[in-house]
Amino acid sequence: MKRLSSSPAQLGFDDLLADADKANERAAFEKLYGHLPITMEEADPFFHDLIGRHHAAMLAADSEQIFRLRDIAENLALRLNKGDPGILADENAPGCMLARLTLAEEGVVPLWGQGGSCVIELRQMRIGIKMDGLFGLGAPHSPWMDFTANAIDWEKPFLSETGYRSFLGIHAELVPGITPDRFAAEVIEAHVCKNMKGKLVSVKKKLR
Repeated sequence: MKRLSSSPAQLGFDDLLADADKANERAAFEKLYGHLPITMEEADPFFHDLIGRHHAAMLAADSEQIFRLRDIAENLALRLNKGDPGILADENAPGCMLARLTLAEEGVVPLWGQGGSCVIELRQMRIGIKMDGLFGLGAPHSPWMDFTANAIDWEKPFLSETGYRSFLGIHAELVPGITPDRFAAEVIEAHVCKNMKGKLVSVKKKLR
């Protein structure tokens, strides 16, 4: 009599186990992120509110709350991306879409955690400041947000010969009550005093 094969693959056990693993993964994912919005329409107002709470936490210098809210922002993007970690992979990725939907109006000082651009005046310079939001590269590592500085009056002395300077990974003790524009001004002032010995430089003519 022909012996029946007991191979798990032939009995379909491999498929059953694979399906069970996927079901367990889905259940674990829903347990972690199921309370968060699943559509961009729902996520938009949720993320606006999240930024407002993050701004308040920054003004209060509440480090624990700051990073808790940033974790929620990342989890929200993961939820929208069905668990795929590429939340900033391209312009249509959830992180990028949320950042665009919540940009501050041009020229208005953004909230902490909100992307946006504004102008500050310092040492007779007009400086275009572009602030990173909750999905900025430094957001998981430093409570202070990254920003860049651009020359506006290119013929006047500036803080770099290129007319551009990035300020990334700023590690300093949190201080309550500091708004993004004041923070940028204080960081730039410290940079000019310490790194440039208090002297501004001309922007290279070929870059103007």
